[in-house]
Amino acid sequence: MPTTGEISLYFHIPFCTRKCPYCHFYVTPDKQSSKDLLLEALKQEWNLQKEKIKDKKVVSIYFGGGTPALFGPGPIQTILSWIRVPPGCEITLEANPEEITLELMQSYKASGINRVSIGVQSLDDNLLKILGRGHTAEKALQGIKATYEAGLTNISIDLMYEIPYQTLPVWQSTLSQLADLPIKHLSLYNLTIEPQTLFFKKSKQLSPHLPSPDTCLEMLNAAVEAFETIGLKRYEISAFSQSGYESCHNTGYWKGRPFLGFGPSAFSYWEGKRFRNIANLQKYAQKLKETLSPIDFEETLSPTAQKRELLAIALRRLEGVSIQDYPVDSSLYQELLSKGWISIEKKRAKLTPEGLLFYDLVGETLVEV
Repeated sequence: MPTTGEISLYFHIPFCTRKCPYCHFYVTPDKQSSKDLLLEALKQEWNLQKEKIKDKKVVSIYFGGGTPALFGPGPIQTILSWIRVPPGCEITLEANPEEITLELMQSYKASGINRVSIGVQSLDDNLLKILGRGHTAEKALQGIKATYEAGLTNISIDLMYEIPYQTLPVWQSTLSQLADLPIKHLSLYNLTIEPQTLFFKKSKQLSPHLPSPDTCLEMLNAAVEAFETIGLKRYEISAFSQSGYESCHNTGYWKGRPFLGFGPSAFSYWEGKRFRNIANLQKYAQKLKETLSPIDFEETLSPTAQKRELLAIALRRLEGVSIQDYPVDSSLYQELLSKGWISIEKKRAKLTPEGLLFYDLVGETLVEV
């Protein structure tokens, strides 16, 4: 169960040069006036929240978005100056390949960043166009190399499959290019077409061109095999890493570590309560200017519901969980066991290969509606 002394911090930096047609996150155009407004508001929000963490150990800080690399090393360094950052704290910045230069990444390293997550998504130019990305495959490769040369050697990349018009040979071509890349971590996502996105509006046109379920399974199996071959071991449903380079920040989510989110649309999980900020930069900033809370949603789970949800999230890790640490009604474990979704050995439950494929159903079984 979560360790209350350790916490994580998340900063939502919503700026983008364009909005990808599959993106359902809150983003806003990249303007200097908006950057100035955000930094001022983040400072005000920090002052409202900082008492909560004065006795806590910050083990990870994550700048997500949006495209946080657009914010600039100066504002990132300013934010980090507010925080008592202990040695060994993982500090991650998300970046897109088209923004990356050697000089920029050197500046981010100097500002305190020690881990970079690069939104590659594909190494096929046609698929990158379909996804509305602003980079080519070559630019992605150059961005990874420049980041490494800047001394930021803890690099994670995102890859995506189940993309319209994607075939198994095209996917295998992307996988074959990974062996030469200096990456320590990889996050693998299957494309989900979410409401409030351009892809959702065009779903009738796109759906005939999506890979078949059988092809998607072949893609997943090919990916897992390719990643393991180059030393990236699967440690969570969608995450792969070299030993010792598992994401501290994301592991906190899966273990139920408390975290505070700052910025418009940022979520927090604190003292058994979930809450979220207004998903609008101007309204978020105005609330804080008036010394009001920017939170527009919160919920407190019952102790039973909280235990069940923490178990559902914790099971995402391939190492599984100790049943003693997640004491829910034993009938829940038995139900998952009878469906072949988990195995239990020495009082430890973990997802089976089938459970990994049908994790959404595992989650539905555990989480009270």
